[in-house]
Formats: sequence, structure tokens, C-alpha cells
Amino acid sequence: MTKAEIVAKIAEDAEITLVQAQKALNSFIEVTTTALKAGDKVALVGFGTFSAVNRAARIGRNPQTGKEIKIAAKTNGKFTPGKALKDLNAKPAKAAPKAKVPAKAKKK
Repeated sequence: MTKAEIVAKIAEDAEITLVQAQKALNSFIEVTTTALKAGDKVALVGFGTFSAVNRAARIGRNPQTGKEIKIAAKTNGKFTPGKALKDLNAKPAKAAPKAKVPAKAKKK
């Protein structure tokens, strides 16, 4: 589902205009981002919790050259689903079937 589809669904369900729904969604995103940057958590009971997670600096490896590189410390956003999302009875997406490789013909 895209952002435009979410805005349309919010507008329909709340019986508001698309512009109002867009402003509401943008406000939620901005408030959540600001709170995470400040180190706060945003908890939506039954839905989940957004939080900021600090990642320590570490040594990595360039896969092309094998040379060690320093990876700087940074802060990432994290979402932990609440009980309502964990208890969904949705079926997992099926993996695409693997292509069958024909068996090699025996040499005579």
C-alpha cells in the first residue's frame, strides 16, 4: 500500500477531504520523526511502538576488496509491533516457485 492509497483510505474512513487526510498523515510522520530524533518513544496501544536504536561504531569489510573499513555509529528507527499486529491471521506470502533445471542427458 502506498502513501497515496493510505491517504485515500483515511479520507474515506474519516469522511474528510484528501487534502485534510494528507495533512494529518504528514503531521503524524513529522511528529513521530521529531520524537524519535529527541530520543523519545511513540507508543500506539494495540498497534506498536516506534523507538530510536543506537548502533555502535564497528569494523566492517568491503566485499569487493576484502579491506577493513570503519562504520560510524548511528541511530536508526525501529518499529515493534503490538499484540494486535502480532496476532494477525494473515497467511505469509508464498515464495516464487523455483525454476526447474532439466536433468543433464546421459552421454552414450
